[in-house]
Amino acid sequence: MTPAPARPSSARPVVRRAALLLVALLALSGCSSLGGTGDGGYVEQAGGIAQIAVEDRSASIDLEGETLEGEDLAIADLRGEVVVVNVWGSWCTPCRTEAQFLVAAEAELDVPFVGVNIRDDLAPALAFERAEGVEYPSIYDPASEALLAFGQRFAPRSPPTTFVLDREGRVAAVVSGALTSALTLTELVEEVQAEDG
Repeated sequence: MTPAPARPSSARPVVRRAALLLVALLALSGCSSLGGTGDGGYVEQAGGIAQIAVEDRSASIDLEGETLEGEDLAIADLRGEVVVVNVWGSWCTPCRTEAQFLVAAEAELDVPFVGVNIRDDLAPALAFERAEGVEYPSIYDPASEALLAFGQRFAPRSPPTTFVLDREGRVAAVVSGALTSALTLTELVEEVQAEDG
């Protein structure tokens, strides 16, 4: 009499699934390193502050466009000065939260501030500036086309994002997400101002 073939153990598929899940989790964990971008060629926009060493800074940013008030504005005209660029939208709650800190930092610092208003209609954007006391100009960029000037490395993933550009127009620091104090920004700007140049 021939023995019946052995039935597969019900534990094997469970073990196999668990092993596959473990491999998948290990693979995913390699994609979410908090230690930096390595050779990725871009800056993570997951929140926080990234400062770029002088020797690691890329080409100057040639951001330009028409302001909310209809004036032409080009960052290249501000070369020789440290410049703060803030990407915002009137519909963005964290942008409202940080506006007070931008206004306070602008009052304290002797550097140009430029906003970039994205994915917005003109009327709410102007109302936002009035309500928050923002007096510096903002490029009106409803299609986010002007942001292409930042290239792949620094392209903002979502507002708010604040950049500090050095005297050559290169990105020296990036604040991803809302500022939590004016002091954060003033210290970043003062560090860039203190660089030789």
